[in-house]
Amino acid sequence: MAVDLQGTSRRIFATRAGRVLYLTVFCLVGLTVAYNGCTVYVKPNQYGIKQVIYGSGKGIKPEIYSAGVRWVMTGTERMHLFPTDLQALNLTASSSESDSVEGSRLMPALNIQTSEGYNVRVDLTVLYRIEDPYKVITAVGPGRLYEDSVVIPRSEQILRMRLGELEAEQFYNVSRRAEKVAAALADLNAALQPVGVKALNVFVRRYSYDEKYQTAIEQRKIQDQNVFKNKAEAEMATANAAKDKIVAQGEAAVKIELSRGDAERKKVEAEADLYARKQRAAGQLEVKLAEAEGTRLENEALRGVGSDNMVGLKMAEVMKGTRVIVVLTDGESGVNPLDLKSVLKRFDVRE
Repeated sequence: MAVDLQGTSRRIFATRAGRVLYLTVFCLVGLTVAYNGCTVYVKPNQYGIKQVIYGSGKGIKPEIYSAGVRWVMTGTERMHLFPTDLQALNLTASSSESDSVEGSRLMPALNIQTSEGYNVRVDLTVLYRIEDPYKVITAVGPGRLYEDSVVIPRSEQILRMRLGELEAEQFYNVSRRAEKVAAALADLNAALQPVGVKALNVFVRRYSYDEKYQTAIEQRKIQDQNVFKNKAEAEMATANAAKDKIVAQGEAAVKIELSRGDAERKKVEAEADLYARKQRAAGQLEVKLAEAEGTRLENEALRGVGSDNMVGLKMAEVMKGTRVIVVLTDGESGVNPLDLKSVLKRFDVRE
């Protein structure tokens, strides 16, 4: 009887390989199920708080888990996740806004009754974040309960109370409104911090009055603006009058100074002309005196010795160019041109 040893070996190998393969697949499936069922991934923007459901250590554990994969026993433990990033509570009447953005919650706008009894509708935004998730889960509970149980009701209550201390028109007053918002923020933190939540800021985005009061407010503001405008125009007219007065005074002063300068110029010109005339007259006087003195000296010289000869020379100059002179040489009217004394006597030239 022949035995097929080769076929038997193949069957044995196939059986063992199948068992190993099945075992490997089973282990992988088991590990996958264990990983998915016994681990929790804490995101970078999340806190993790572990809760033991069964056993001797039952309860909330104070350890706060940061980002990473955390081991959680299926059925006996649970990991509660809370956001670390900024949260926004929007109280608004705008239909265009949405709370689909992560970390944003949309609620209706606040109807605030002012101190004098008027209603004002206010859109607000409250920015806050979780500081201590252990306090949140032990004081309020898991999930988003902190929003519905603490943040929303406390914000509405405190903001309605603090902003209700304002008068209706004081919503226009930035400093008064900011004062009440700061007080509301302080009160809100006093209520939220004991449960591990901190309010960072409160923004008043928009406010509106009921229609009748809005119309009255607008008319009053228009009247106030008209009063301010008239007052400003009156002040401007006064300033313009003062300006015109100053300009007129300046122009008058300029004219006076110009007239004074012109008078000074004319005075200087007159003095210069007088001085020139005096100097010219003095010079002419000196010239006349010198000429007179020259004439006098010349006359004195003519009266002195040799004057006869000089007269003769002058007579000779008069007769210069005459070729023939016919004169009578006899009788009483006879002239002897060679007898100078008789010629001088005839012309009545004195010694």
